[in-house]
Amino acid sequence: MPSSAAPATERGARARRNGQRDALAAGALDIAIVAASFGRLFYVRTPGRNAPDRVAVTRGKRTDLCVGDEVEIAPIGEDQAVIETLRPRRTLLQRSDRWRSKLLAANVDQIGVVIAGEPPFSEPLLLRVLIAAEAAGIAVALIVNKCDRSEATAAIRPRIDAYRALGYPVLEISAGPAPQETRAALHDWLSSRTTLLLGQSGMGKSTLVNTLVPDAELRTQAISQVLSSGKHTTTFSRLFDVPAEVADDARIIDTPGFQTFGLAHLSDSQRVHAMREFVPLLGQCRFYNCSHRDEPGCAIREAAQAGRIDELRYRLFTRLEADGD
Repeated sequence: MPSSAAPATERGARARRNGQRDALAAGALDIAIVAASFGRLFYVRTPGRNAPDRVAVTRGKRTDLCVGDEVEIAPIGEDQAVIETLRPRRTLLQRSDRWRSKLLAANVDQIGVVIAGEPPFSEPLLLRVLIAAEAAGIAVALIVNKCDRSEATAAIRPRIDAYRALGYPVLEISAGPAPQETRAALHDWLSSRTTLLLGQSGMGKSTLVNTLVPDAELRTQAISQVLSSGKHTTTFSRLFDVPAEVADDARIIDTPGFQTFGLAHLSDSQRVHAMREFVPLLGQCRFYNCSHRDEPGCAIREAAQAGRIDELRYRLFTRLEADGD
């Protein structure tokens, strides 16, 4: 069949392939940031480019990319691209179980874990997130939301204070009823950084995102229509530029709420060293290979029993292996 009679889809595919070859031959690769991902489709953003994000695919069947990754792309027209190369990551946060690992975000400067007293946050989940963040070398702050609900917040105050005593910054906000005060409270913490926001379902993280980025919901719907063929989906992470009036040179990465957070990718040693209060006691146990659970002469267990370190965090740590990861 003559090429002029080929179906439009085939001609379009041929044009895209020709565009890729031309871009590669000319060395016209751009540096971009992955702004959203859904399966094998990605939204990529070229810094400083005053134009919409491009829809991109990877060469081959590569799917090991995540939001925040810096990549080199071969542009195809104004709105499409092929991802050619993944650039080295500064940081990477992931969660995993025995069967698979999920990359959450790359190249972030800090993490904000959103918690609240109503409904009560899950401390086992918080412990897991903090262990993963510490092991990845990423700074973490606790964002205590819904502080206008005074009784519920008072109920979790002892636990908030326990984490503050460990050196975790604590930011107290009420994103829904007090948006202006929330923006002011987070301005300095967000400025000049890329921040990953995490939180279990029900903590008000979506409200916080919409407070910081007023058109976040509209942007998410637009991405959903492209990446999932018109189906509305909220189960993907996405990067937003924070308006200058909210914070200077700031970006946030929003993630879906979660109810599990596996740590199968971390070794026993990495988990122990991610517990801040354990570190000064390491090497003081009777046995060099102490698991810090049932062995006699365990310095960490004795410190927890004596109240020198937080007993609840110690007990939750000992349950990690029993929980399956």
